[in-house]
Amino acid sequence: MAELLIWPLLLGLLGVVIGSFVATVVIRWPQGRSVASGRSRCDGCDAVLGARDLVPLLGAALARGRCRRCGTAIDPLHWRVEAVGLAIGVAAGLAAPGPAALAGAVFGWLLLALAALDVTEFWLPDALTLTLALAGLGAGAIGVMPPLADRLIGGAAGFGALWLIAAAYRAARGREGLGGGDPKMFGAIGLWLGWRMLPVVLFLAALAGLAIVAAGAVRGRAARLDDRLPFGALLAVAAYPAWLFLLGWGA
Repeated sequence: MAELLIWPLLLGLLGVVIGSFVATVVIRWPQGRSVASGRSRCDGCDAVLGARDLVPLLGAALARGRCRRCGTAIDPLHWRVEAVGLAIGVAAGLAAPGPAALAGAVFGWLLLALAALDVTEFWLPDALTLTLALAGLGAGAIGVMPPLADRLIGGAAGFGALWLIAAAYRAARGREGLGGGDPKMFGAIGLWLGWRMLPVVLFLAALAGLAIVAAGAVRGRAARLDDRLPFGALLAVAAYPAWLFLLGWGA
């Protein structure tokens, strides 16, 4: 029993730390600020943050969501992304132990970074999507299911399917319907899930998008033709449960 808890515990703790880094990337990268260098500082007073302030989840809770020096509210994106990073690690550890669990957690954390950037900036950076793709190939190369051949087919099918949909919409309507990063991200997801799960992921992502539109309509805001949805984030939300299913829950 103790062995079954080791992987969820370790990956959960690692997920909190990685979630903290992901939140920093999501906030700083679009602003052109350095992610890797320099001490962490308050966005309000620029004071250097101490060790207590930097403890993921607990730091913001102990400070009651505000800088202890100037009282500026801490961006809630920090604790939200840290919490999701924790949940991703725990879920991967519960699904399967060993290298497969670590691979699943890495998949989830990369999806988290892409989803957060898409929600906040409508941006899916090529560098991050390429990292997701290469990590998927690496997981297949070390023997993590699905087989590498299925992953390669999935990568080509995922990119090709959304690229064709985007091209057909552009030809029919004379305007963009999908961002340029969405086909690349779906292709990278295919390199993780293989080709068989891609229709399910696409269906769930589209269903989630319709649910968001319907929720807006219930609140009195009708959808407009120029409304934008972060479809990459919806793909991420659909893809990670699919990976967990493949990893162990569906075994």
